[in-house]
Amino acid sequence: MELTPGSDDHLRLLFRGRVLEVTTLAWNVAGIFVLGFAAFAARSVALFGFGLDSLIEIGASTVVLWELADLGGKRQERALRLIGAAFVLLGFYLCIQSSIVLAVEFHPRHSIVGIVWSAGTAVTMFLLAFGKAKIGKAIDNQVLRTEGRVTLIDAILALAVLAGLVLNAAFGWWWADPAASYVLIYYSAREALAALGH
Repeated sequence: MELTPGSDDHLRLLFRGRVLEVTTLAWNVAGIFVLGFAAFAARSVALFGFGLDSLIEIGASTVVLWELADLGGKRQERALRLIGAAFVLLGFYLCIQSSIVLAVEFHPRHSIVGIVWSAGTAVTMFLLAFGKAKIGKAIDNQVLRTEGRVTLIDAILALAVLAGLVLNAAFGWWWADPAASYVLIYYSAREALAALGH
């Protein structure tokens, strides 16, 4: 059933969409500090990079909150372009970071803080991505649905970082994290094309 813009149900779901974005924003702001500490302590390029991904997610959430405040829908095209640009930056970052780490055979230390935060981020971002996709579909908001895919990428990246940290801690497989990141480059490129080509 299509909701009429301005109706009570539409406004209620719009409010829920804003709550999801604010939650995403708050989690990623906290993540910058947690990941910065963990990256420094473990000398982990992957954790530092995950912190940069949090910055991209902060930018995407800010863009969506800006677009959701525009009930006339005039900001949607610009918002989609900005989200697409965030995907491009994420893809470039992942490609460069993973290649450098593999080339120099950089061996990070173990990081319990990084493991716990990555696991928590994966669960939280999967839940937030599901909520954004559901609400974005219900209110027919392309920007919220697209940013939900950014959040999904963030969850997948958290799993990749988690796998790398756990494999490094358990078996000394330092290369597992950068190798797993290459999978995300494909998703980032696909979503960038979808957002920019809309």
